[in-house]
Amino acid sequence: MLELPAIILTCVSIFGYVNHRYLKLPITVGLVLMALISAIIVLGLDYIVPQLGVASTVQNWLDEIDFNRTLMHGMLSFLLFAGALHVNLNDLIESKIHVGTLATLGVMLSAATIGSGFYFLCLLSGFEIDFIICLIFGAIVSPTDPVAVLALLKHLKIRPRLEATIGGESLFNDGVAVVLYTILVTVAFGVSTGHGGDVTDAGSVIGLFVREAFGGALLGIVAGFLAFLLMRNMDDYVIEVVTTIALVSGAYTIALHLHISGPIAMVVAGEFIGNTGRRLAMSEETRIHVTQFWHLIDEILNAALFVLIGFQIIMISYQPSVIFISILCIPLAVGARCMAVGIPLQLLSPLAQKEPGDVLILTWAGLRGGISVALALSLPDIEFKPLILTATYTVVVFSILIQGLTIGKIIRWAQR
Repeated sequence: MLELPAIILTCVSIFGYVNHRYLKLPITVGLVLMALISAIIVLGLDYIVPQLGVASTVQNWLDEIDFNRTLMHGMLSFLLFAGALHVNLNDLIESKIHVGTLATLGVMLSAATIGSGFYFLCLLSGFEIDFIICLIFGAIVSPTDPVAVLALLKHLKIRPRLEATIGGESLFNDGVAVVLYTILVTVAFGVSTGHGGDVTDAGSVIGLFVREAFGGALLGIVAGFLAFLLMRNMDDYVIEVVTTIALVSGAYTIALHLHISGPIAMVVAGEFIGNTGRRLAMSEETRIHVTQFWHLIDEILNAALFVLIGFQIIMISYQPSVIFISILCIPLAVGARCMAVGIPLQLLSPLAQKEPGDVLILTWAGLRGGISVALALSLPDIEFKPLILTATYTVVVFSILIQGLTIGKIIRWAQR
């Protein structure tokens, strides 16, 4: 049982050392790059000496990990809470119009744009694919990944309001994208959503969306408030740290059973404890220990996640037509992100302040990550799953490596 975590942590340690000592890249970029190189070496070795069966061994290991379940039902709750814990609530409130619009309208606009473009790319390449499956792909690659984005923001100098917009959007839009994905998969394949019922008409679609989003937010407030009450009535940093762990694991489990949005619940609870809780319920000693503990959890799980993302290259298809479509999905995803940011910000310009360069920064800072890969892997076993998985992985790797390496220069240029 301990074998898989041991392998992952060993890889994190070795890759982290090589990156720190020699590559000196941002840790997220360095870990993904090292895992990619290692996986490519495995594939090359398997091609040269197929008798060794190295690639199949690694693939069996990845299957055993079950990336989708590991992230969506395990790591994500801790990562979202840790990320929200450090987001300033006042800055987030100042950016609420931008955050709310980009996390809802922006995701839907991006999904529709990417889905439409993907549909025409498939037709041009000879793939007879249903339009709704293309919309599912749009929903998969539309959300910016909070893990990747927040890890990046720690090392960038950016205006506080814009930083709150980028971080806040990434924290909330994945919950919206998961609900959208659930609805589209149910409509496309007629399978149970696993979120409290079937989607049969517009009313049930709206009902599911409202229950997921507002139910998750309400659970986050209630769970956060209960933890706040416990922490306010004691001064023992060990028990208070344990209380935050119980809050995360307990509330996320309840969300799964109630079929409401666990990610949104974690973000709201993290904001509550990180702002109100830190100010009114914690002593200085507790604040230090809670902050350091969740910072460490964030860094360790981040590192493990990005190593796993790099290794997923072994799972993708290498059919030439699939690779061709996947590469063309890179400019499609970037262009759709630009539209999904630019149009809402233009519509909101009379209501909310927008500064020159905001659209460019928001577009390029919209990194995709593990959530997109996990959603692609969770698709039913359909004919086009290898195509969707490969295209998703291509967009994610480009996002982390290329956008992640250049976003600092883009921000400095746009904020001149």
